[in-house]
Amino acid sequence: MPTPLNQSLADSALLTKSLPLGLLRAFVQTNAADDGLTPQLLAELKILARTPALLVACNYGGTLCAAEGISTETLPLGSAAIALRALAALPNTHAAVISGRSLRDLAAVSRLPAEVHLVGSHGAEFDMGYAHGLSLATESVLQQAGQALAETVGAYRGITIERKPVAVSVHTRPAAADVVALATAQAQVIARAHGLALIVDGSVLDLSVVEPAKAGALEQLRSMLGVSAALYAGDAASDELAMATLRGPDMALRVGAGPTLAPHRLPDPESFARVLAILFELRRAWLFGEDAVGLERHSMIGNGSSTALITPDAKICWMTHPLPDSGSLFAHLLGGDAAGHFSVEPVKASQVLGQRYVDSTMIVETRWADVTVTDYLEPAPEGVTSLVRVLSGTGTARIVFAPRPDYANAHFSMAARGSELHVVGTADPMILLAPGASFRITSDGRHASATAEVELRHGPVVLNLRCGDTELHRAAPPEENSRRAAVAHHSRRWVQALQLPAVKPSLVRRSALVLRALVHEPTGAVLAAPTTSLPEGIGGTRNWDYRYCWLRDGSMTVNALVDLGSTSEAEGFLAWLGRILAHSPGPEWLHPLYSVTGAPLSTEAIIESLPGYAGSRPVRIGNAADHQVQLDVFGPIAELIDALSARQGELAEAHWELMVQMAAAVLTRWQEADHGIWEARRAPRHHIYTKVMCWVALDRALRTAARHGRTPLPQWASTAALIRDEVLREGWDESAASYTVAYDSPDLDAAVLHIGLSGLLDVADQRFLDTVTAVERELRVGPTVFRYRYDDGLPGLEGGFHICTTWLIEAYVAVGRIEEAWDLFDQLVNLFGPTGLLPEEYDPGTETHLGNHPQAYSHLGFIRCARLLDALPKN
Repeated sequence: MPTPLNQSLADSALLTKSLPLGLLRAFVQTNAADDGLTPQLLAELKILARTPALLVACNYGGTLCAAEGISTETLPLGSAAIALRALAALPNTHAAVISGRSLRDLAAVSRLPAEVHLVGSHGAEFDMGYAHGLSLATESVLQQAGQALAETVGAYRGITIERKPVAVSVHTRPAAADVVALATAQAQVIARAHGLALIVDGSVLDLSVVEPAKAGALEQLRSMLGVSAALYAGDAASDELAMATLRGPDMALRVGAGPTLAPHRLPDPESFARVLAILFELRRAWLFGEDAVGLERHSMIGNGSSTALITPDAKICWMTHPLPDSGSLFAHLLGGDAAGHFSVEPVKASQVLGQRYVDSTMIVETRWADVTVTDYLEPAPEGVTSLVRVLSGTGTARIVFAPRPDYANAHFSMAARGSELHVVGTADPMILLAPGASFRITSDGRHASATAEVELRHGPVVLNLRCGDTELHRAAPPEENSRRAAVAHHSRRWVQALQLPAVKPSLVRRSALVLRALVHEPTGAVLAAPTTSLPEGIGGTRNWDYRYCWLRDGSMTVNALVDLGSTSEAEGFLAWLGRILAHSPGPEWLHPLYSVTGAPLSTEAIIESLPGYAGSRPVRIGNAADHQVQLDVFGPIAELIDALSARQGELAEAHWELMVQMAAAVLTRWQEADHGIWEARRAPRHHIYTKVMCWVALDRALRTAARHGRTPLPQWASTAALIRDEVLREGWDESAASYTVAYDSPDLDAAVLHIGLSGLLDVADQRFLDTVTAVERELRVGPTVFRYRYDDGLPGLEGGFHICTTWLIEAYVAVGRIEEAWDLFDQLVNLFGPTGLLPEEYDPGTETHLGNHPQAYSHLGFIRCARLLDALPKN
């Protein structure tokens, strides 16, 4: 079922598709001399287009159409009507016309649709019934004024008198100048005599019972619609009153001649129509994220403390500093160019020939015919981020350096000092070292960008962005070569020590490197992913911040590396956990996740200024799951300690102490309900996966104690047996013929496969066989497996989870369905991106990759399956 937001996006898409937008784009692209569209106006329109909730309001005659008139002779310009309607069709975007015409006449003459708000009588008339509220005395005054006007100016050539609900109007457009002057003088006398306000609106003189109210009408619309910024355009003195109320991010436009408060003037309604069309295109691109690059096509670079994402055409589109969960420096991934990017491209346009990782490293090469860009993050002191970009080839490359600190919310400037570009006004020093490049700096008034073109035929150009460093290292090409070689050597030496399976060894190697890059070496914490808010459904709201260390995910990540023979990451993670426990009231009170520093998370917040990937809002920072109860986390930690001690052949005292603490936490809290592995934002339940993991914690504690001659507590074995009996009894649902998500629930959950995979239930037991069949039947769609299908209390839809797919592969193997395991594994392999990376999810219906990228879960699950299938012939 579509959510309100999804439905809004769908409705907007349908409505905009019904409009002749091709004509609108052609209109935008036409060249008109002296149309008033200055570079400053265009820059401000780009900013206005990105406001969370926008109101576009204007006068009618003289602004939307060429001139005022009495009847349907003054239709709005076709392009203006299309643009205004198109804007009103966009989500979080409103359009209004505030005119001196009566509301009935305005509706008839404008023929604008219902989604455009119409306000008549200079802002006084919001509904057709307004005139019926006038007193008999007021009606009498208007009749007398109308009679007086008819007797004095009614016979003048070119003068027409019109009765409106709250005014009598004198139309002077066809009249000669001397006649207009005489009629205006007579109207002033009659207005004073009858206590009426004289409102001059272009060629119309209104003798009105109300003062001009466009300012109040604009304020009322702002309040009613809840907008965060407004554009108002007009051509009359009464419009200046509305413009006077504008503030902050608002914009005022004067159409035509006359004194004005507006900072921008347009010569005629056609120019204003072009502004509307441009604003529509800018806002639609911001809202819907046009031309979003597929998530799986992004490559990640990392150095053990920092990460960055690169598009297939060598644009740095995501990077934070100094910590993974710090504000972004480049957030193009979530907001396009305005959110920050660092781009390199050939000056002579050509197609990208390919992008690849340098073998067994996290160094990325992007190649065109005459330009190659080599990117990597080099090791740096804690608190320093050092991005190196090497440009080589025979052509000319264009560089665009457009940082946007703190999710594009921080103001800064930029200064060129010799071969250095300094970002000025940020909390940490940020300097781009660029020997051989001469940059031109431009600014939109809020953010600066630098552009340069460099010839490469004389040798490579090295760009080194250093953030947080006060002692700069000059990266001339000879020195850069040795630094890059050292980075590659360190990575390859680590890879060579791994014990890789014969099944898809290159993808396993790449997955291992990804997991290692997600380990924050200064602390030992492990990121679930390096990104935030990449959507689980395009246009939906399931957009979460994964730049933290979940105890569950972190344990499983480093355990996958232990399986491949690398143990240092596990030791660092357990040391990080030990420091957290040293300041915790008890192991049973561990949070589900922490910052890499070990600190609890701050409140989950929304970055309103970013539209999100492909227009998927909101962009969140922080994660409210930090406040949930997730009692399964003790199991993966215990499994890690068990696996690490088995791999090393010894059990460190600190690790045994951690194991004892995990077991103690289970003894204390296993009987409680919790929010579960999937962090459902609903009331806690007795989740079966959680109970299974509580059993796992005790079972692995007993196994580890037996292996290393430690003495277990007597309660461990008895409580493990008690948990097992309860799960097998309470977790089975006859109607589903399967174990399910929670006690007393018929809903399926892919995580329940762990009832057999963990060893709690014999995999040959018919109940496990039936559970595998049920998960396959209800949750598998083609190459992917969904977590569940039940209502989890959150709006929107999501894709299938790669980690769930790997669990089903493991289950197939466990029950002897080897051919099906291989088949699903091969389908999973086909979903990898061109450089070997996987995000969190996949939608088989739209064939779209979803979720934060790259995802530790996806890669660790793949490694487990490759190792498992390594011992099983494919045929």
